[in-house]
Amino acid sequence: MVLAQRTPHPKKAEVSPRWFLVDAQGKVLGRLASAVATVLRGKHKPFWSPHVDVGDHVIVINAERVQLTGAKPRQKLYRWHTGYIGNLREVTADRMLQSHPERVIEWAVSGMLPKTRLGRAMFRKLKVYRGASHPHQSQAPEPLEVLPGGRIKIEAQS
Repeated sequence: MVLAQRTPHPKKAEVSPRWFLVDAQGKVLGRLASAVATVLRGKHKPFWSPHVDVGDHVIVINAERVQLTGAKPRQKLYRWHTGYIGNLREVTADRMLQSHPERVIEWAVSGMLPKTRLGRAMFRKLKVYRGASHPHQSQAPEPLEVLPGGRIKIEAQS
């Protein structure tokens, strides 16, 4: 008689999200965004499941100090439509980093999340701030280190 092993699927009530703090200073945008998206989705956990939001909250500080490699600051374009006829707006990455550095990280991370209700719920757990201060000290965020290759290093939970 062969006993089948059962795959554990987490329930929403069983998941207790943690809070992580990421410093974007000197990090490459794409590698930072992929690491943050991994934590928001919960793929760093051993019990990840694609149909349950098991991800954690992520706070990104120093958004204006994120790095773009090569000619991307001059050549990368951010486009959006205002909703009015003929109003397609276009801004280079340089100008976007000067005016709205939070959006640069938010748009990069949102492009790496699923385009579903679950993806929108994951995106709401991302908080991006321009400076080094943030209003989430009461959540006691743990430091999340993004290594140069885009991998993440999480300190053991005590």
